[in-house]
Amino acid sequence: MRAVRQLTLVTLLMLAASSVTAQDLASFEKLTHLRVLDNGLTVIILERHDAPVFSYAAVVNAGSAQEVPGITGLAHMFEHMAFKGSDRIGTKDWNAERAALAKVEAAYAAYESVRDDVRPDETKVEAARKAWQDAMAEADQYVQNDEFSQVVDRAGGVGMNAFTASDMTAYHFSMPSNRFELWAYLESERFRHPVQRQFYKERDVVFEERRMSVESRPFGRLFEQFTSAAFTAHPYGSPNVGWPSDLHSFSASDADAFFRKYYVPSNIVMAIAGDVNPSEAWPVIEKYFGRLPKAPQPPALRTVEPPQTAERVVTLREPSQPIYMEGYHRPSSTHPDSATYDVISMLLSNGRTSRLYKSLVRDQKIAAAAAGFNGFPGEKYPNLFTIYAVPTPGHTPDETATAIRTEIEKIKSEDIPADELQSVKTRVKAGLIRQLTGNTGLSMQFAIYQTLHGDWRELFREVERIDKVTAADVKRVANTTFTEGNRTVAKLENAPKGGAK
Repeated sequence: MRAVRQLTLVTLLMLAASSVTAQDLASFEKLTHLRVLDNGLTVIILERHDAPVFSYAAVVNAGSAQEVPGITGLAHMFEHMAFKGSDRIGTKDWNAERAALAKVEAAYAAYESVRDDVRPDETKVEAARKAWQDAMAEADQYVQNDEFSQVVDRAGGVGMNAFTASDMTAYHFSMPSNRFELWAYLESERFRHPVQRQFYKERDVVFEERRMSVESRPFGRLFEQFTSAAFTAHPYGSPNVGWPSDLHSFSASDADAFFRKYYVPSNIVMAIAGDVNPSEAWPVIEKYFGRLPKAPQPPALRTVEPPQTAERVVTLREPSQPIYMEGYHRPSSTHPDSATYDVISMLLSNGRTSRLYKSLVRDQKIAAAAAGFNGFPGEKYPNLFTIYAVPTPGHTPDETATAIRTEIEKIKSEDIPADELQSVKTRVKAGLIRQLTGNTGLSMQFAIYQTLHGDWRELFREVERIDKVTAADVKRVANTTFTEGNRTVAKLENAPKGGAK
């Protein structure tokens, strides 16, 4: 599809609120090619020959929800390590480095054993720690720092990054079309044989990220307490960045085990959007990504969060800006009512036209901000519909809670006017379709929808489902979801320094 057609599609959807028609989907289908390699890897190619570049996204169907006690934060940690290269990239002498890294692991295991003893001998602990650090210093001499990133940069690659979420880990960047084979070599290398070089140094970096985002930020602490209160059994209750003790304990061997279990071809989807000719691309993809060894599909997550039957309340008292949050359990994104939740979210809490903004911020002036987010902290499993408010000076979290509940009760008891519902639908659809205007967004969204829904076409069908949402659907879902027993509350109340926590 050419850029002018895409611009026309987006403009029509935003201005006329029309749905994505079968012909629009058919247009994408003509230019989209999907192949599952013999090893189970799913690859999607979307042709867009507007410029001699392409964007790529790989989504690994594993995130923090796949972690167990003791290794929380490991999915995020492995994302960091995926940029360290392989046995061919990032090393000066792989045979020597491999032997040195084995010594590092043995020294770390010995150090951890004496450190975690019931009655640790500090002399032995210090000696073991020094031996471990000496082993790391020896291994470091074989490292070619940042070689993977440098090769991408020299080849004209841009936007190289990654993220870890509760449901997935994603890698992405863009490159000139004439560097397609180089891209295939580089990406297949880090999925073929990643090396946990400088693992413990990078673990310290990840711990610092946690310190900056959680320990040093009252809002971060509130979010963490809120999530762990809402999910008592499901791993959604653990932070993506990991618990502090785990970040001081898991090992490079743990990371290798995580990779072997979850980074298997059948658990990965790759999407390429841009100036790529499929007939020329498939042999290159087969040559490099076909090298990845076939392995069993990881087992499905067993734990299901039990129904919540009583309100849960978390209160933090610190010398900080107050904030109020409340969340309600809702089904996963594959549930038939998922589109209705999107409409309710936009109706209540998205932008200056939303009901919460107009009531709490514009009219009552009791909040500086009032909004929300759907699908928190992930979407693959049942999750939370979340609302928050930031009180203005002189007002309290409890005042904002009362105002929020008032707006929720209106949703539950009153029919939404037809013009307001249509306006909300238009904005929800426009937000979805806006993601289809560039190679980067297309590759990422196609990979995500193929991973979570089993078919990239669900991105378009989601727009169709939104069109079918009725006022009766909104009222029904609201009455089912927004109940006291299904609610988790988190409040950050301002208190003098040194006050009660």
